[in-house]
Amino acid sequence: MKALLTLALAASPVAAQEPAVEVTLRPAIDRPSTAFEGWGTALAWFADVTGGWPAAERERLADLFYGRRGLGWTIARYNIGGGNAAGTPPYLRVGGAVPGFWRQPPGTTGRDWWRADDAGMWDWSQDANQRWWLDAVRDRVSRPIFEAFSNSPPWFMTVSGRVSGAEKATDDNLRPGFEAPFAAYLARSVEELQRRHRITFRTLSPVNEPNTDYWYAANKQEGAHWSPARQAAMIDATDAALKARGLKTVIAAPDETNSQIFALDWAGYPAATRARIGQLNVHSYGTLHQTGVRDIARAAGIRLWMSENDTPLDKDPEDFAAMPSALAFAEHVVADLKRLEPAAWVFWQAVEDLSARDGSKGSNWGLVKADLRSPAAGPHAIHVTAKYWAMAQFSRYIRPGYRLVPVDDMDTAGALSADGRTLALVHVNGGITPRRLVLPAGWRAQLVVTDAAHQAACVPGTTVPSRSIATIVLTRGPAKESPCSVD
Repeated sequence: MKALLTLALAASPVAAQEPAVEVTLRPAIDRPSTAFEGWGTALAWFADVTGGWPAAERERLADLFYGRRGLGWTIARYNIGGGNAAGTPPYLRVGGAVPGFWRQPPGTTGRDWWRADDAGMWDWSQDANQRWWLDAVRDRVSRPIFEAFSNSPPWFMTVSGRVSGAEKATDDNLRPGFEAPFAAYLARSVEELQRRHRITFRTLSPVNEPNTDYWYAANKQEGAHWSPARQAAMIDATDAALKARGLKTVIAAPDETNSQIFALDWAGYPAATRARIGQLNVHSYGTLHQTGVRDIARAAGIRLWMSENDTPLDKDPEDFAAMPSALAFAEHVVADLKRLEPAAWVFWQAVEDLSARDGSKGSNWGLVKADLRSPAAGPHAIHVTAKYWAMAQFSRYIRPGYRLVPVDDMDTAGALSADGRTLALVHVNGGITPRRLVLPAGWRAQLVVTDAAHQAACVPGTTVPSRSIATIVLTRGPAKESPCSVD
């Protein structure tokens, strides 16, 4: 009923007739909180496809996300693939079969042949498409932040023999005692990728959404279940493997699907394991207890990221220009910033496959839509959606080095620049009534709007249209570059 109501409001013809209501925003700039590091995306799985597209197409995508006149992202999460056994019939979703860096010598059988210290068992030619994106981000961002993450161990380290999970979704899929070999695989991959691509992985996340019932052998994406005890053992082993190679990369964990399960995972870690974690990662596919995760991070003195989310409106038919999913997404980001107070907010799949086929309604996952199943040689139509422009309302104006600030309005998130001269407020008006904002005195104001008629465009005044996302850029002191100079 909720989704249907939202769609009905989006189609309502009465919005233009509604008088504006007055909304006062009171940002507490005297109480800045988290220093924000930026926005970004996981490269799995769209990069495994688009990195092999014609140069003009993939360069355009990289500019859309990491270019100054694009979204201005600064963070990329690289997926170290596990990789199924050679000859496994294809069954993973498009782009999801990220290859591993192992090589099985001819004549070997079973699952006990791999040796991390044997150079002949590594294949560094693998995963060229996703690795193209490492270079593209490095070349566009002055201070990029790279994180490596794993969804599954390689097939020969799993119980089921598949990288999609155990036969039973609640069973751990790493073979008993294989923490150290898997950690060696991850650490060596990080070391070699850093060398070959001239980058630094600041963090490595060895498990992903671990304590869930998402991952089972017949699933269509890589994943593995990990009990809290096995998570802790894997964190310990990975930290040891990184240090053994003299790497400065630190552990990020647990990359849990939501805050409620995150808290269960954390409660199951011994103190020594907690001390080995350099960054706490949580996803926001559920919003219960988010302030509890914020408090865990503060008490532990560990940086917190919201490391994965996408929020299309449920049952919203695929539509590149429609606002319902864009509004739902923006409301979710505002709430995450207010409750988690994270140091970064990272999207899941920046590019998603066209979902409306054979007359189906499809969905609005992703910021850009393209036919990921079409031949790599192209051409490929690139569809920039309203959700992309919703993201622009955040990432273009809440920049690395800003500090999040409390705002007393539930629809508004805010951040203050390091020099105190720029205050960015992102306000979501999902209703049918325009809102006339009353803003703090002593600031110059510029309104940037995304709605059915605007794509992150500057508009006069301080009235936020109905069904829109607005960024209010407040400045004081000597005049700075106008937000309207970014198009």
